[in-house]
Amino acid sequence: MNPKFAELKNRLSEIHDLVKIGWILNWDLQTMMSARGGAVRAEQAATIQKVAHEKLTDPALGRLLDDLRDEEARLPYDSDEASLIRVARRDYEKAVKVPVALRAEITRTAALARQAWARARQEADFQQFLPHLQKTIDLKHKYIECLADDHTAAAYDVLLDEFEPEMKTAEVQAIFDALKAELIPFIAALRERQDAVSDAPLHGRFPVERQKTFCWDLIETLGARRESWRLDPTVHPFASNSATQDIRITTRYYEHFINPALFGAMHEFGHGLYEHQVSPSLERTPLCRGASLGLHESQSRLWENLVGRSRPFWQFMYPRLQAAFPEQFAAIDLETFYRAINKVQPSFIRVEADEATYALHIILRFELEQDMLEGRLPLREVPEAWNARFKQYFGLDVPNDAAGVLQDIHWSGGMVGYFPTYALGSLMSAQIWEQVLADLPDLNDQLARGEFAALRAWLRDRLHQHGRKFSPQETLRRVVGGPLDIGPFMRYLKTKFGEIYGLN
Repeated sequence: MNPKFAELKNRLSEIHDLVKIGWILNWDLQTMMSARGGAVRAEQAATIQKVAHEKLTDPALGRLLDDLRDEEARLPYDSDEASLIRVARRDYEKAVKVPVALRAEITRTAALARQAWARARQEADFQQFLPHLQKTIDLKHKYIECLADDHTAAAYDVLLDEFEPEMKTAEVQAIFDALKAELIPFIAALRERQDAVSDAPLHGRFPVERQKTFCWDLIETLGARRESWRLDPTVHPFASNSATQDIRITTRYYEHFINPALFGAMHEFGHGLYEHQVSPSLERTPLCRGASLGLHESQSRLWENLVGRSRPFWQFMYPRLQAAFPEQFAAIDLETFYRAINKVQPSFIRVEADEATYALHIILRFELEQDMLEGRLPLREVPEAWNARFKQYFGLDVPNDAAGVLQDIHWSGGMVGYFPTYALGSLMSAQIWEQVLADLPDLNDQLARGEFAALRAWLRDRLHQHGRKFSPQETLRRVVGGPLDIGPFMRYLKTKFGEIYGLN
């Protein structure tokens, strides 16, 4: 091995270790940490971020990357070594533009804001969270000033690039405009027949301990193994990890509604599997994670919806659900259950939205984030703006801040620019699913038998193992053979829900 490359890899491994320690601190904050540990935890997280950023912006690392340009040119483009140099250079060139003190302050602010958000959400009081949101947006403006250049068309581009590298706000806007044009009349047609489907079987009494047991059974059936995975309760479901063999996912449980636990667990399983199946050769490098949040979301939505809300999957899994909750489901047949989990009905909570209306939740947030960032929307007026736009898109009056502007954790964590990746991921998941079915024509039969190995292997070989070696756009092309396209998603929705609601 080239000695300079060996030194580069050692430096990057140290940085990666620090990043993962930060992830575990955040996982603990949201799952296990005592309520009074927040102030010190914020300082711990800021310290880790500060040290990692100092190492990433060390001029010696920049010199190493310069010295390795000829080596990179000699290596195959898709080799692990060339990819590591290429991605590390992009990370370095971006990081050196941001002062270490600003990075640490962003991390400290997020740790404190998450706790304030949790309290404000519990009490449905946006005013408690407002000072933290104001500080977060102020810091985002400073961050944008560091990274914006003559080619930056919109301030939002800088934040979007954090989660979906190389994607531009104008591109997302064009995709969302096309999606709205298709979705709004389609949802209207479904709402005219909304009485055709009832979700009553999903509401009742579902003891939480039994839900926890069943959710473990569910993700183990999909492929999780207890020696490498955790499943814990939390306020807002998420996935994290410290390594490919330490996957930590969460879900939430409501005694009178089974959906959040089931579909939250399957959603986060998809995120976890992506990280779990990255090639071991990429461990402890910046390549050892998903190519983008959109591609990550494609995997969570694929397992939650394309698999988890499909008829073949529940042909296998429903008898086990009936056995776990006989009082609730013994008298409910499979078809009634399948229709119930696929009911299209506007709802307040994004993470509990159906497949058809989900993207509108994201578009609403995307539009509000731009207004907040550009100063068109004073932050004190965000709840009113949220409620007005929600009424416009969904026809519902938001009852309180917890069911509206405070429902998501993202802004408290400083993740402005993240939301579009959810809808982009839904589009990608449908594109990937079309390709999976073309390559595995008997997949639905496999799902009905409870066989998931072929699907996991396909996703590993085509997507997961490559981690972050290629750009998101390049990664998607390698998987499906073309660019992002709303066509497969709309075909999927119209076929599935047209049949359920009798529109075909």
